[in-house]
Amino acid sequence: MGDFSTDTEPYRRELLAHCYRMLGSFDDAEDAVQETYLRAWRAYEGFEGRASVRTWLHQIATNACLSALSHRSRRFLPSGLGGPVDDPAAVPVTADVAWVQPVPDSVLDPATIVASRDSLRLALIATLQALPGRQRAVFILRDVMSWPASDVAQVMGTSTAAVKSTLQRARARLAEEPPDVERAVEPGQLEPVLGHYIAAVEHADGAALERVLRADACLEATPFSTWFSGRATCVPYLVRQVLGSPGDWRLLPTSANGQPAAVGYHRGAAYGLLVLTVTPTGIARIHAFGDPALVKRFGFPPTL
Repeated sequence: MGDFSTDTEPYRRELLAHCYRMLGSFDDAEDAVQETYLRAWRAYEGFEGRASVRTWLHQIATNACLSALSHRSRRFLPSGLGGPVDDPAAVPVTADVAWVQPVPDSVLDPATIVASRDSLRLALIATLQALPGRQRAVFILRDVMSWPASDVAQVMGTSTAAVKSTLQRARARLAEEPPDVERAVEPGQLEPVLGHYIAAVEHADGAALERVLRADACLEATPFSTWFSGRATCVPYLVRQVLGSPGDWRLLPTSANGQPAAVGYHRGAAYGLLVLTVTPTGIARIHAFGDPALVKRFGFPPTL
């Protein structure tokens, strides 16, 4: 029998990514990981090495997530609630639903971000929330983490044949509504685009925003169900209803979900987080999370 901390700590960040994909919430994922380590610590003396420590921990974490999902409603992004609005003068409508949350790259394993950046994209995380819990777990373990079916069967407490059947159902369901995951851009190309976007917002420069957004760019912002599609709609909406005057906004660069991001302050007060989907032809989507608590969660001060 080894030392509990020595045996289990190397997997903490990997478990956080797994629980985040399962739950779509940074807060809930942290709670699930805490619950996982508590359960594992209590059961450690009886762990006899019938599985690897990694498989054993993922089994506990998956069960903790499935238990959490049985008591919580599905999480959404605004685009999952209906179609876009084409009127830039439209007043956004607040929706009382559970929202998908972004996750700071700083809390994840850098190797996971490099190797699996697309599997952390907000679009995929939101789409996964449509799957029933067990289908979601099998899909993540098999198709995202590339685990052998036999290992997944061990985690799920079922047979290899059952894992294959569950995976087929998950794939079929996702094929009906595939996630809008854009082709990845090399990390070195992301920072300049983020810098141009930050400058455009801070200077309230609509023309500069037009230059960095794709023609088919989308904008969605929690807690609003209203979202906008197309540069011709998004830019006028931002100019008329959001940007205000130069200096009203201050954005500080960070990263979330393997994507470039910025924490936002409006006239010195925390607003929340903006996450960009950057493609070779420009910014395809802006996810804005109007939650001041996220600023602190990403390691920034609550006011400027």
